This record gives sequence, C-alpha cells and structure tokens, in this order.
Amino acid sequence: KDLNNWRFTMKKSICLVMMMLLIATGSLFAAANAEAESVPFEERYQDMSWDDIVAEAEGQELYWYMWGGNDAANQYVTGYLAGRMKEEFGVTVNQVPVTGPQTFMNAILGEKEAGKDSGSSVDMMWINGANFYKMKNADALFGPYTSMLPNIKYVNWEDASLNMDYGFPTDDHESPWGTTQVVVAYDSVKNPNPPKDIDAFLAWIIDNPGKFTYPIVDDFTGQDFVKHVLYAVSGGTEPFEEFSEETWEKYSPLLWDKLNEIKPYLWREGETYPESRSALESLFGNGEIDFVVAYGPSTPKNLIKNGQFPESTRTYVWDSGTIGGANYLAISYNSSAKAASMVLCNMSMEPEAQYVRALPDSWGALPLNDMSTVSADLKAKFDAIPRAESVVSSAVLNAHMLPELNSEYLIRMIAGWKTYVLGD
Repeated sequence: KDLNNWRFTMKKSICLVMMMLLIATGSLFAAANAEAESVPFEERYQDMSWDDIVAEAEGQELYWYMWGGNDAANQYVTGYLAGRMKEEFGVTVNQVPVTGPQTFMNAILGEKEAGKDSGSSVDMMWINGANFYKMKNADALFGPYTSMLPNIKYVNWEDASLNMDYGFPTDDHESPWGTTQVVVAYDSVKNPNPPKDIDAFLAWIIDNPGKFTYPIVDDFTGQDFVKHVLYAVSGGTEPFEEFSEETWEKYSPLLWDKLNEIKPYLWREGETYPESRSALESLFGNGEIDFVVAYGPSTPKNLIKNGQFPESTRTYVWDSGTIGGANYLAISYNSSAKAASMVLCNMSMEPEAQYVRALPDSWGALPLNDMSTVSADLKAKFDAIPRAESVVSSAVLNAHMLPELNSEYLIRMIAGWKTYVLGD
C-alpha cells in the first residue's frame, strides 16, 4: 500500500513537472514570437518564408494611392482586387484616387523629413519613371522585395524593358503591374485620314489652328506628347539611349523651338494648357479639339463606352512610332502594412488577375505576363479576348513601340518646358 501511494505521488509529481515545463516552453515560444514581431518587418522579411509573410499580412489594412482618372481601372482595383484580397487574405484594401503622383510623393517625403518612419498615410502607390527615380534616390521606398514575390515567375524580369524604369534600375524596389503604349485618338468622321507620322502631325497642327492641345507637363499625358516631339527633332531615340549632358544641351533648344513654333496654333492659341488628362479628354469629347495623345490603347475605348467620346472615335499609332513601357507598384518605406502590400503586389502579377484586367468589360489593359510561362488553357483565354474596333492590335503596337525617355532627361524636360515654353 505504501508503495502504491508512493508511485501515485511520483506520477502526480512527474505530471505536474511536465505541465510546468509545457507552460514554460509555451511562454518562451510566445515571448520569442512576440519579440520577433516587435522587430520591424523590414528588418526580418528577407529571412521569412512566403507563407510567413502571408500570415503576417492577415488582418492588415492598406491605403493604395493611385491615379484615379480611369474609371475602369478604379473599378478593377476596388472590385476585383480588393474583393479577392479581403476574401483570400483578410486584407482590407482602400484605394485613394489622386490626380497626380505629387500627392503621395509629397506625403511620404514630408513624413520622412519629419522623422515619421512608421505608420505612413501611404502604404502602396502606382508609380513609374521620374517619380520612382526621385523616391528611390530619397530612400523613401521599401525594398528590395520584388524577386521574393512568387508570381514574378510569370514575368520576364530579366527583360531590361521591365527591370529598368525609364533607364533607371528598379533594384527590386517596385514590382511590375502592366505594360502600355501611347496611341492617338481621333474622330474618324471629322478626320478620316489622320497624319501618318509625328512630323506630319506637327504640320497638321499649324494647318488647323485651335484643334489640338496637350496638358501641362506635370501631367504624364503632357509629358508623352513633348517626349515624342523631342524624338522627332532629334532624328529618333538613339541619341537618348544613355544620359549625356552634352546630348541634352544639343537637342533641347530644338525641342523648345518646335514647341514654341506650334504654340500659337494650339487650342486658345497656347495661352493656357489643360491641367490634366481628364480635362484634355473633355475637350475632345466636346468637339473642341480633334486629337488626343493617349497613354493606354484601351483608354479611348472605355471613354466611348462611357459616352464621353463619340462612337466614331478610333485610335492609331504614328508610322514613326509611339512610346511604350511598363508601370509599377511600390511600397512606402514607412508603411505599416508592408506584408499586405507585398501580397497585393504579388496578386497583381498573377496571370488570372492579369486576364481579368485585360477583358474588354473590365479594364482592357495590355497583359504583363510572359505567355510562355502561362498555362495553355489560360493562354488560349488571353488569345480569345475580343478587340474593340477602336483599339489598335498588339501586333501593330509592338511593331511601332519606342523606348521611354531616360529619367534624367525627363526631369530636365519638365523643368525646361516650364521655363522656355510656359514661361514660368
């Protein structure tokens, strides 16, 4: 009996010790996890698995700042992408539409100057070109992260047209979201035979006073037109393959001379310029101007659908070519939702998401994916997407694509236009 009591007591003691050990171990694990999570995400994400990043993203809320002038793009983001993020990852996506990138750039750079290194008002942004160049040089972007995204395998990330943004290396600090190209929209009833190349177009402006204009160069559509004029007066894109101050000093006076030559023949005699792409589109929709240089082959199609452009609107590209390139998503250096932003960047490259984005009833945007990496079934679905009569075919676009202007030139072009053309 004494032996049995002793055995019983020993078992209780062992069980009690084991329970205490389990509690202590659990406490240690909890403390370790808590300690790990207290370390800023940017200091540990590169050692995390993708599953761990997805787990951390759950329940986060992010604010995505993006140009809001495209209703189809807005609906795709707030409907399809935001819906999937909530359903699949428990992430709340708030789209913040802006008229231009200066809104979020000023916000982030202001926070950086004030020492607000967490809890930014901006988590993600739609960005590219000179704006990315400025933000990256100011150390205002989170990264590197792009190569960690599983869906990067569906993109030819070795292609310099993607991993270089306006001639500047992305360094994995932005992830590609789409490709696009400039087209020229016109009313086929009013102008059944539009000018075939940029030189003929510039001559048409002089011969048809008041029937064309372009936005100020703070707007990317305004930049696009001026870039094409720069290529025209310089004999092509070759002089601008690499930045050279000597090249800029040689060709920029020719640019200002040409822009000032056509200025009196613009809408309102060039005394004022539309403030935005939306304002430019309203002028075309109202019949005040005859052409719109539009960044995005599907943009005019969507405006026809909305009743803003006449049914007779068509688009084309100049025989001399039009500028095309990629656009990107980036994450602010002080975002409090970096994990959720990475998950959204990853979803945005997914072939299925790109397919929905390309549908005519959705956005109608050009797909980003390398089709050699996409399943045969999905590739067939991409190939079967119908093309509206007003939209230029991908084959024609590709055959007439010109490279984007290097960011160093673009920054000088914007400043110079304000001085030598606008007269600030």
